[in-house]
Amino acid sequence: MCLRSASISIVFQNSEGTSVPVSCMVVDDEPLAREVLAAHIARVDTLALQAQCESADEAFSRLQKSRIDLLFLDIEMPGLSGLGLLRSLRNPPSVIITTAHRDYAVEGFDLDVTDYLLKPISFERFLRAVEKYFATKEQRDRVDAAPQAEEDVIMLRADRKMHRVPLSDILYLESMKDYVRVRTTQGSITVRSTIAALEQELPEGRFLRIHRGIIVAIARIDAFTTHSVEIGTHELTIGRNYRAAALQVLQNTKEI
Repeated sequence: MCLRSASISIVFQNSEGTSVPVSCMVVDDEPLAREVLAAHIARVDTLALQAQCESADEAFSRLQKSRIDLLFLDIEMPGLSGLGLLRSLRNPPSVIITTAHRDYAVEGFDLDVTDYLLKPISFERFLRAVEKYFATKEQRDRVDAAPQAEEDVIMLRADRKMHRVPLSDILYLESMKDYVRVRTTQGSITVRSTIAALEQELPEGRFLRIHRGIIVAIARIDAFTTHSVEIGTHELTIGRNYRAAALQVLQNTKEI
């Protein structure tokens, strides 16, 4: 039987300055691995273990019903893998990978995981991962709490960094399977996302979907025909299924 050690405080506060417990879930098919992580979580008084799941399928069901802030996720499990679970979630919580295999590290970080822990997981290494989660959470909350004037930018994650891109700099977005290239006046940024997900972050009236894989900045269009738009030296095709709606917008836009 494991005896609980004195708890460790990693203080995280919300915008009102009060401490907020971080709800955690452990997903691992090995009982001993779940027990070790549960013991580690219990030693940090600002973490709260909400659920333990022995499969990714069970975790998927739990995540539809409960708010989880931080997921400790194994990779190789019977049925759906941990990375498969992560890909299936539209708005996944923060994730710390816990695995005995090194081979998935690059793929894990491509999926924007917070950290990648190799078993056996010492408490010291666990703490470093949790501290990294809190630092990342604090940075994201500062961005969310920025004044309204700061809403004229979009935050894009690429090359393991967050890029602050003014919306006025964007020329167009182009889908590339699991990635999207965001072409700007300063160059291009390639992010791991779907074009539909990025479309939800763009303000209505300033951007226009002209193709299944292309969104353009309306104010950046220099000319258009019934089949394409021109932005600088770039000629972009208007998709057949988007043509009627796109032309209606373009013909009624005064800026062009």
